[in-house]
Amino acid sequence: MYDLLVVGAGPYGLSIASHAAAAGLNLRVLGRPMASWRDHMPRGMFLKSEPWASNLVDPDGRWRLDAYCATQGLTARHAEPIPVATFAAYGLWFAHHAVPQVDERMVSRVTARAAGFEAVTEDGEVLRARTVALAVGVMPFVEVPSPLRGLHPALVSHSSHHNDLGRFRGRDVTVIGGGQAALETAALLAEQGTRVRVLARADGLGWNDVPPPWQRPWWQSARAPHSGLGCGWRNWFYAERPGLFRRLPEPTRARITATALGPAGAWWVRDRVEQAVEMLLGREVAAARVVPGGVRLETVSRTGKRCFLETEHVIAATGFRPTLDRLGLLSEELRGSLATAVDGSPAVERDFESSHPGLFMGGLVTASTFGPAMRFVHGAMFTATTLVRGVCHRLRTTPPVGTIPAAVGRGRPEAVQAHP
Repeated sequence: MYDLLVVGAGPYGLSIASHAAAAGLNLRVLGRPMASWRDHMPRGMFLKSEPWASNLVDPDGRWRLDAYCATQGLTARHAEPIPVATFAAYGLWFAHHAVPQVDERMVSRVTARAAGFEAVTEDGEVLRARTVALAVGVMPFVEVPSPLRGLHPALVSHSSHHNDLGRFRGRDVTVIGGGQAALETAALLAEQGTRVRVLARADGLGWNDVPPPWQRPWWQSARAPHSGLGCGWRNWFYAERPGLFRRLPEPTRARITATALGPAGAWWVRDRVEQAVEMLLGREVAAARVVPGGVRLETVSRTGKRCFLETEHVIAATGFRPTLDRLGLLSEELRGSLATAVDGSPAVERDFESSHPGLFMGGLVTASTFGPAMRFVHGAMFTATTLVRGVCHRLRTTPPVGTIPAAVGRGRPEAVQAHP
């Protein structure tokens, strides 16, 4: 029996695993490393986050993004976006150096047992562990507007379903959404010869400003400090103090999580969009039906005016909704036993432990508790250190027969035993 199973091998899972290994835990990491970044983002995309805010996290801080870039003859500079492909390769490099060997099989089911948990892999092997950390990323939580649900994938897809947009060359595509995913997808489509338009509910698009220089007068830094989520004291609070964010009243947390850092495009994609992409703003999809050659969308404006358009394919760049009911890899009994937050996401405590003892969660699914930082790679630092501390505490307080409780989590692998 393992001390910890880490389910998921993206930035959060790998960072958690690195800290758990350093704490001396007997662990197993399952999942295809950086799968979302390798398989679900089109070639040509860039990270929106600053390079210095996009590190996976090991306890010693050795395996940073800038260190990887240096090995490749690349640079990671402030205000210079990093290609997603480079970031995905960095994650693999981090996994090789900072994490015990990753088992690339997917987990199909996690079930609670009297002595901990059982996880069933995609090929049927059963693994047992005293604790589990779910770091499943965003893909279980894909959100598509209700009028588009049920239409064939040949006609409607989510922006995360594509790692190659080449199939849309010479076709007509409508992208729904007003955030970075929508705008960068539209730019890439236009640049390859696709007839593309963006349809968004907002009356105008939001654009992030070019970040100010890293070195600047002290009074400018005092007025608007840099943070992993952008400049300003509010962003600094979200980025650097997730533990304090958790102390806010739950309705306040839910409101901030839903509205902070709202839809906006990066400064470096603005010209690519405004010069090449048709904008249909202030409209929402009210209905959709299949017609010869594609989809007919009925849209409604804020004033109630209805319009129609036909398109060959719709890409919904409409984000993710991390609700408990979408965690299908949890057994029905385990899922049904978990408490939820007001937005339907799993409730977690200050150490990322769910209401079921020993089941921990990290990443987007914890954003309603710990704030907007959990929607970005930057949140992995706080998550990994805090969650592993919580795992070690759980192992010490509920030791199996034959262990030495005081040894768990003190960086002494020889003192942490595996039990059949």
